[in-house]
Amino acid sequence: MSHEMRVLTGDKMPRLLREIADPPERLYLKGELPDESTNKYLCVVGPRKYSPYGKAVCEKLISGLRGYSVVVISGLALGIDAIAHQAALDADLTTIAIPGSGLHPRVLYPATNRGLAERILSRRGVLLSEFEPTFKPERWSFEKRNRIMAGLSHAVLVIEAHEKSGTMITARLATEYNRDVLAVPGSVFSPTSAGVHMLIRLGA
Repeated sequence: MSHEMRVLTGDKMPRLLREIADPPERLYLKGELPDESTNKYLCVVGPRKYSPYGKAVCEKLISGLRGYSVVVISGLALGIDAIAHQAALDADLTTIAIPGSGLHPRVLYPATNRGLAERILSRRGVLLSEFEPTFKPERWSFEKRNRIMAGLSHAVLVIEAHEKSGTMITARLATEYNRDVLAVPGSVFSPTSAGVHMLIRLGA
């Protein structure tokens, strides 16, 4: 990837992210962050193993945001994350990808979405990480990444989720950070509906 990487620290970091209890010390950035004062940052999360319903809902909701000042944030992961990023590109929306790895092309995770990362940058999107550029992802780094996704957002939209999952961790963090949590109801027969239905019972 030819886009220059920059480092943000202190008051150069996004205001929303500086508000949380455990903000990062620095952020590595490719691309230009859209103005927080004139855009709504929407984090879209869901499982890697999604249902056809989840995919359709994700694409439909994001396509409906075309023309609005909405920035779509997700984690570049397989599944709903990648669908959300691509749907944002298709709707001519800016999208921010926050992987659980560093941003160097050699380690950017998952490798299968490196082409998607290129498309995001080519369409005025952003790659963002608090990890050193050559950091290879670890199990713990994804949960740590989730707090960046939640903290950077005005609201978190949960498409589908198992009751115990990274998606639910992101939703919990959003609640702790006083962000809006939005949840899409699903089929009572689907295990990926359990998490979202629990969020709705709790007031999402």
